[in-house]
Amino acid sequence: MTYRPKRMKFGIFLAPFHRVGENPTLALKRDMKLIEYLDELGYDEAWIGEHHSFGREIIADPVVFMAAAAERTRRIKFGTGVLSLPYHHPLMVADRLVQLDHMTEGRVILGCGPGALASDAHMMGIPPTEQRRRMAESLEAIMKLLRREELVTMKTDWFELRDAQLQLASWSDPHLPVYVAASFTPAGPMAAGKYGTGLLSVAGVDNTSFERTWGWAEEAATESGRLISREQWKVVVPIHVAETRKQALAEIEEGYKIRAYTGDAKNPAAAGPGLFAGAGSLENQAERSTALIGSPDDVAKSIEIIIERSGGIGGILGLAHEWASTEATYRSFELFARHVAPRFQNQLGPIYQSRDWVEEHMREVFGGTLPAMVKAFTDAGKELPASIVQQQKEREERRQARAMKKEA
Repeated sequence: MTYRPKRMKFGIFLAPFHRVGENPTLALKRDMKLIEYLDELGYDEAWIGEHHSFGREIIADPVVFMAAAAERTRRIKFGTGVLSLPYHHPLMVADRLVQLDHMTEGRVILGCGPGALASDAHMMGIPPTEQRRRMAESLEAIMKLLRREELVTMKTDWFELRDAQLQLASWSDPHLPVYVAASFTPAGPMAAGKYGTGLLSVAGVDNTSFERTWGWAEEAATESGRLISREQWKVVVPIHVAETRKQALAEIEEGYKIRAYTGDAKNPAAAGPGLFAGAGSLENQAERSTALIGSPDDVAKSIEIIIERSGGIGGILGLAHEWASTEATYRSFELFARHVAPRFQNQLGPIYQSRDWVEEHMREVFGGTLPAMVKAFTDAGKELPASIVQQQKEREERRQARAMKKEA
């Protein structure tokens, strides 16, 4: 049976992606303004990346960015999307995030991973083959620190903890939420299951491992005696909404051709894998529902397909891609918030029910309105306006017509 949350969460995954050659200060300001706008529209979450090289994803410390954004917003929650655990001492990670959890009064999520950008790890002298192991070791330490069940003593070849504890408990209960990033391998889902965290699928749904992802997590959770929930499974996909699919494709076509990692490269042959490499044309992605591109109805249908393919998820994060103009991008987020998100958050059913009931009982509900107005004028000793007299006449004609039809 497919799982469906009562209220699916929607947000943005802001790596961010900016083309080389633009003013980086303005790019960061643009990112901040976008999050302020998403908060106004009622989006649930904004996930901010950590990168240190290659010139495209220029936020080095998501925690600093999140702290600034929290002061400019009202309700949206912030996740590190993701913090690369092998780059940091686990005590520092837990301590900083718990502080921000207090400062934002529960609007912080720790998203973590091994570090996806190889050039970052290269600069720090971390072998790629060691990154997943180090992430798992760090995650184990962080969860022990957050759960506060005992003093933590732990030694590895790259960090040590001695009788460690956090001097602050999380503001969130029982502690701030933690998510593990998943791409194509079982490593992320199995870590999430082992430590009982949420799961963040950052590589979209266009891969052969997607349908197996939750199974890996559940298997590891069962072996470790942990409980996990599909409500804490978020999936990152490209999104662009317009009035029609044709318009949506036209708005992002040129930007997609010059997207980061390909179009701005000095040496295209050495530009790297590209954004969602091998996914095919935008039109093909939209048709296969591996990218949410089109009208609100198109996008809603694609979300339904993703839900069925996965067996059920708790949320979708739109990849911040800057393929369209700023105006078209803002319009896309508005259309999604107005016409797509409410369908998956149990917001529209009561409205439809209320409208339909009143329309079905129109005569019963509003039948007394005209007599009430007539009585108000009569009680005041005032002459009826011509408009009310005309309504009385038309009402009597309709009554007689119904009577004649009934007799016939």
